[in-house]
Amino acid sequence: MPMQKIPATVITGFLGAGKTTLIRNLLENAGGRRIALIINEFGDLGVDGGILKSCGIESCTEDDIVELNNGCICCTVADDFLPAMEKLLSREAPVDHIVIETSGLALPQPLVAAFNWPQVKARVTVDGVVTLIDAAAVAGGRFADDEDKVRAQREADESLDHDNPLEELFEDQIRAADLIILNKADLIDASALDAVRVEVAGKSARAVTSIPAEGGRLPIEVLLGLNAATEDQIALRRSHHEIEHENGEPHDHDDFESFVVTAGPVADAAAFTRGLARLTETHDILRLKGFAAIEGKPSRQVIQAVGRRIDSYFDRPWAAGETRETRLVVIGLHDGLDAAAIAAEIRALAAGRSAAA
Repeated sequence: MPMQKIPATVITGFLGAGKTTLIRNLLENAGGRRIALIINEFGDLGVDGGILKSCGIESCTEDDIVELNNGCICCTVADDFLPAMEKLLSREAPVDHIVIETSGLALPQPLVAAFNWPQVKARVTVDGVVTLIDAAAVAGGRFADDEDKVRAQREADESLDHDNPLEELFEDQIRAADLIILNKADLIDASALDAVRVEVAGKSARAVTSIPAEGGRLPIEVLLGLNAATEDQIALRRSHHEIEHENGEPHDHDDFESFVVTAGPVADAAAFTRGLARLTETHDILRLKGFAAIEGKPSRQVIQAVGRRIDSYFDRPWAAGETRETRLVVIGLHDGLDAAAIAAEIRALAAGRSAAA
């Protein structure tokens, strides 16, 4: 009998759509399945990997998590993704399912195409591409509000070729999907959710099922077992970048930049959160995520911000000997971030004073 292939699910979505929360909920309801994770970070702080490794459940061991920190996974398939897959497949104890969380900036198409490489295709199949949409952000016009500003920035930079890259990235992730999750649906009303559903459907040439979710909570049976074999169809779901490649245009990610800010313990958690909300708006930060040490608290606080909306929770106690510090990844448009000013403000907020103090 032929060897049964291991199913793999690719989870993609724009910055802050809730991919890590979805995966965490999936692991908590794995039902005995052994799930291996491949996580592609944007930036040099393993925030998502750290959150998942500390979730304290049986199907979330460090041996089952592989982090790829060397850049966008769609650009490092041969150097990073394929060796990671081969490492997982060579293990004595086989896994039941592989889940791949791409960075918010990654294109799903090149990654899925890599499953057609002979050393992978013989043993793994893409069960499905699941694309998360931040329904509340889309309903609030986050991308529409930024279109003119992004276009103006790109027109002023002669080294960049792709007009309106955020919209293209959003469309590419929808084009590749086998299932679309309209996450954070609880933050908008029914009519707004219907409008988001129509907008998202209009960006795909195929009819793709979309379902609402709150906080990434969905039954595991909804996410796994799609049996899509997407690697056999991905050539029909080309991204904007792939089309541009065919025309000889370069592919890069100079549209975005990220940096890490390290600060001391936070004196006032509530004031720190309010200050970060103002900071993201003032500096037009797309995404901010990381950990904070809160004075007087024995546990580490996770911080996830998209625009002015900030989520935070305590995920685990600080380990013995672990440095209690605040570390945040800041992500924004290339040449649109004043790293020195942002870092100074974050450190001032952590210390409980204004940036000017």
